[in-house]
Amino acid sequence: MLAVGVVAEVFDPRPGLPRFDFALCTDRPGRLRTDLGVPLTVAEGLERLATADLVLALPWADFRTPPPGAVLDAFAAAHARGALVAAHCVGTFALAAAGLLDGRRATTHWRFAALLAGRHPGVTVEADALYVDEGPVVTGAGAAAGFDLCLHLVRREHGAAIANAVARDLVLPAHREGGQSQYLAAPVPEDGQDERLGDVLAWARQNLREPLSVSDLARRALMSRRSFARRFAAATGTTPHAWLVNLRLTAAEELLETTDLPVEEIAHRVGYGSAAVLREQFVRRRGVPPRSYRRSFTRGR
Repeated sequence: MLAVGVVAEVFDPRPGLPRFDFALCTDRPGRLRTDLGVPLTVAEGLERLATADLVLALPWADFRTPPPGAVLDAFAAAHARGALVAAHCVGTFALAAAGLLDGRRATTHWRFAALLAGRHPGVTVEADALYVDEGPVVTGAGAAAGFDLCLHLVRREHGAAIANAVARDLVLPAHREGGQSQYLAAPVPEDGQDERLGDVLAWARQNLREPLSVSDLARRALMSRRSFARRFAAATGTTPHAWLVNLRLTAAEELLETTDLPVEEIAHRVGYGSAAVLREQFVRRRGVPPRSYRRSFTRGR
């Protein structure tokens, strides 16, 4: 039920945003029983996959047993004709059974990562990743990390501005990098230091154009650089430097998509000293320079 709710919420129609033609389908249309015992009526059969641009394999209770051959064939056929195929949590096992993950990196719920690797040795399992984008096949971690996967798919196809708007509507973080840890050592604040950490991160978001450094953030949190880095990693699952880079590049993406500002001005607004520095970081993240990225999403609009 959680997985159905995640994808239904992310791809739900919203005023002013792209309208997705969303459907649930199954190899046995009709009344199904979910893991919570709540019945769910699914009208569409596997033929619906033949026209889908995006096929998402959802987690299912009996994932240790491969899905029926007709389901695996439908996934393989969708992939062969160029559809984007994705899965999160133990839904990844379905894509592995269909042979779509052989020779690729993938992730799943951390609890079942060893099982996936043991059953499918041709798959490189990244047990600690939130999601892994391998081009035509994308996999995500377990439970609520399905939101991260779906928002990444929206961001990838429609840009940062659209993905951020969906995230705001769902009261979710705008973007978490795929390499970020699935689970945190200290998910619940333990003392006043964690409250200070939250205040510092909010301040950094508001002052992005300043030449912020990890040392600047540590001083503002009243911590040593080493203690700050340790607390930061425990609370966010990533490093302060990686968080800053992601924050700046996400802001740059949205400005490129939604404004006509020169790239040099965008670089300064997000805290880079020049357009050349922004270009270098942007190419590492997106594989294309900022101007090419802007042209792509301008055509999309």
